[in-house]
Amino acid sequence: MTRVVAIRHGETAWNADGRIQGQLDLPLNATGRWQAGRMAAALADEGIARVYSSDLMRAMETAQPLAAATGTEIIEDEGLRERAFGTFQGMTFAEIEQRWPEQSQRWRQRDPAFGPEGGELLRDFYERCVAAVTRLAAASEGLTIAVVAHGGVMDCLYRAATRLELNAPRTWHVGNASINRLLYTPQGLTLVGWSDVQHLDGQAMDEHSDGVTEQSAPLQVASSGRRT
Repeated sequence: MTRVVAIRHGETAWNADGRIQGQLDLPLNATGRWQAGRMAAALADEGIARVYSSDLMRAMETAQPLAAATGTEIIEDEGLRERAFGTFQGMTFAEIEQRWPEQSQRWRQRDPAFGPEGGELLRDFYERCVAAVTRLAAASEGLTIAVVAHGGVMDCLYRAATRLELNAPRTWHVGNASINRLLYTPQGLTLVGWSDVQHLDGQAMDEHSDGVTEQSAPLQVASSGRRT
C-alpha cells in the first residue's frame, strides 16, 4: 500500500482570469505562493517520503515549499503535466464558446474522444496521468508520497479512484492548493479524502470546471471511497 497525497498547484494569474493554461508554463501569482506555503505547513508532519511534481512551473513552485518542509527533493515527471489544450490555451471560457461553439459543447460534455486542435483527447490525457501516478505509487510501496500536479490530473485521479466514467458530470471540487488523499494498492487507487482546503481561504477556478467558480469547502470521503 502507498499513501498518495495529491495536490493541485497554487493560483496563477490565468486561474484568476479564467484563462486556459494547459501546458503553457506560467508561474504562481502572490496568492498562489501564499497557498503553497500554507499547504506545505499543513503537510510538514505527514511523513511524506517523496515529492513528485509536474515539470510545469506552477506545479514546481507549489512543490518547492513542501520539499523544504519535508526535507526531500522534488522529482519531476512529465506524465503529471496538465492536459494539452492546443488552440484553447490562453483563451477564456467565453472566448472559446464564441469562437468554437461546437467544440466548446463537446468539451463541456466531456466527450472522451474530443481534443482541441493541437491538444490531447480526453481519454488519452486520462490514461497518461493515471498511468504516471500508478507508476510512481507502485515504485513507492509502503511510503507516503506527494504528487503535485494540475486540476485536470486531480479530476482524473478522482475518477480513477471512484470508478467514474470520463463523461460523468463533475460534482466535486478541485481547488488551488487543495489536499487530496488516496491509497494505492496493486488493485488500483481508492479515495480517502478530497478537497481539504482548511489551510486556505477564498475561491478557485480551473480549466476543467466548466466555467464554474469553485468554493473552497472540503469534501470528506469515507475510507471505502464513497462520498459522504
